[in-house]
Amino acid sequence: MSKNFFAKTFTLNNGLKIPCIGYGTWELPEGGKTISAVKGALSAGYQHIDTAAAYENEKSVSLAIKEANMSRNEVFITSKVWLTSMGYDKTLVSFDKTLKALDTDYLDLLLIHVPAVESMIEQWQELNLSTWRAMERLYKEGAVKSIGVSNFLPHHLNPLLEKAEIVPMVNQLEFHPGYMQKEAIDLCKVNNILPEAWSPLGNGKLLADSTLADIAEHYNKTPGQICVKWSLQHGVLPLPKSLSPAHVSENLNVFDFEISDEDMQIIDALPHIGGVFWNMDEPRKLFYLARELNP
Repeated sequence: MSKNFFAKTFTLNNGLKIPCIGYGTWELPEGGKTISAVKGALSAGYQHIDTAAAYENEKSVSLAIKEANMSRNEVFITSKVWLTSMGYDKTLVSFDKTLKALDTDYLDLLLIHVPAVESMIEQWQELNLSTWRAMERLYKEGAVKSIGVSNFLPHHLNPLLEKAEIVPMVNQLEFHPGYMQKEAIDLCKVNNILPEAWSPLGNGKLLADSTLADIAEHYNKTPGQICVKWSLQHGVLPLPKSLSPAHVSENLNVFDFEISDEDMQIIDALPHIGGVFWNMDEPRKLFYLARELNP
């Protein structure tokens, strides 16, 4: 593979090119299953792998890259700082652990995985900001090529933007037909923050929708391909996940057609069909860990 391998990309607000479709690894466990899945994705042509410390599969991602005989500069790797690792010092410690697990000396993109919220800790804004300060330091030192957030809605993102020295390059959100999160996406675009879509296939449930099936048939594509292309046409980078080799390849094969404006509007108008719909502000299962969170 050529070192000039990013054929189709978005450009982040710092000028960094990011492959416009990534392979998501959420819910893939550490071990052979994930190694095989990621290796298969790389063989199919993916050049962007999205993982996280909380997924507990960073080591498997690293092994898959090695087994696929990929050079480090041929793969764009994203990881994330989990809630219980937030705060300035803890973020730096967490980042070192991530580098060791991924067996690399830099990351292409580091995200705050979820925002600290008021239901968990009174000083939630300070915790988000101190975590961001640590990430700004890592970015300035060249340990990460880009930094961003994940699952930040406007009322989480705006306080950070008011005090951040560096504007996030990415905000990764649940985004798919039936769940567009328009206010959050619009805020990203106003601030030149690239939105990324986790669960762009609605946790797989969208694939059985009759409207999407009809539209897919019209373009001689699958419902999954329609979801991926719809995301791209909205300027949102999709991170589809599949264990099926056929579907893994299909999700990349979306550059030979355009969805018409009329069909885009039909897809935009779809109701909630499938997805996770995680409310970031509800008390979480990890609420009992709030006492460990320190700005």
